[in-house]
Amino acid sequence: MSTPSEAHARIKARIWQAIAQTDLDISQIDKEIVNALVDLTTEAALMELDEEIGKSWSQTRTAQNDLDEEEQLLWEGRPFLSLSTHYRITNERIRITHGLLGKDREDIELIRIQDIDFSQTLSERILKIGDITIHSHDSSHPKVTLNNVKDPERVHEILRRAILNARKRYNFSYREEM
Repeated sequence: MSTPSEAHARIKARIWQAIAQTDLDISQIDKEIVNALVDLTTEAALMELDEEIGKSWSQTRTAQNDLDEEEQLLWEGRPFLSLSTHYRITNERIRITHGLLGKDREDIELIRIQDIDFSQTLSERILKIGDITIHSHDSSHPKVTLNNVKDPERVHEILRRAILNARKRYNFSYREEM
């Protein structure tokens, strides 16, 4: 699967190609307006494609509930335009699952997380997606990135509060040296 930026560029090129192949005379329209319309059309096409993938993903996803009884689901999602990766944040851990047929799963316990950050490029801001980077004491995965998450500020805040609550629940704190 390509990145959102690559998909954006391919769709935009396809729209310009379709315009060139039609008998439409756009020479009288201001070039900036035409460019803005092509950009809006491209973004709308990407959003619609992601919605369809989301519907297909939720329909084919199994109804398994592999969480403990005490564990509460706080957020669940997938990367933009992805069919094979799934993210789940609970009050105990972050679970990342990869694969359509075969599954690869990694868990990061919230109390092991040291820091979280989120970043967005300009094109990601337009699409309202971003990356959340997690730094933890997990020896197998000390740095994990949740790529192309929808509404990353909200997910970052959900994760931040979950980490603080997990630390409070287990009376766990870090002492920082200054």
